[in-house]
Amino acid sequence: MKKPIVFFIGKPGSGKGTQAKLLADITGWPVVGTSGGMRELVAEGGTVGHKIRETMDTGLLMPYWVASYIYLKTLFGIKEDSNVIFDGTSRTPPEAEIVAESLKWFGRPYYLFCLNVPDEEVHKRIGIRKETKVRKDDEFIGKRLEEYYANTERAIDFYRKTGMLTEIDGHRPIEVVAAEIKNILKL
Repeated sequence: MKKPIVFFIGKPGSGKGTQAKLLADITGWPVVGTSGGMRELVAEGGTVGHKIRETMDTGLLMPYWVASYIYLKTLFGIKEDSNVIFDGTSRTPPEAEIVAESLKWFGRPYYLFCLNVPDEEVHKRIGIRKETKVRKDDEFIGKRLEEYYANTERAIDFYRKTGMLTEIDGHRPIEVVAAEIKNILKL
């Protein structure tokens, strides 16, 4: 039996990683983030690793084909009877199209959650996160929001038009958002 794949998408600081981790904690499903795959490529070194590091250090999104490579490589390795959670995958329209086509081709059930939060909340959350964690990309929050509006918002619109998207008000307490997601997933 084919198990569903779960995706989280939204603005930086919208709670994607937090909700992915909470879901993983109660289900045991692995969390895959495109950034983790990119860090692996950076660790391998070479021209690709250097270029990825350079792009990551500026806070810009990777070219869609790099992120799509990491997504597809992961998807191809998932057994039909296994679940997986993708955190922050498919942030551009071409990536969204690849996700939609691949899920259709594989016939995999999925849930694609968009966590909606206002920009003011993003700045607040990133400010708090900077106090407790060191994430280089948090230094570029303005640029990351620009990337969101230029790319990710269009990917979200694509998902919305295809009926793939479940929108969640992420501007509520973490536990309330997590409970809504659990309810939707019937956990």
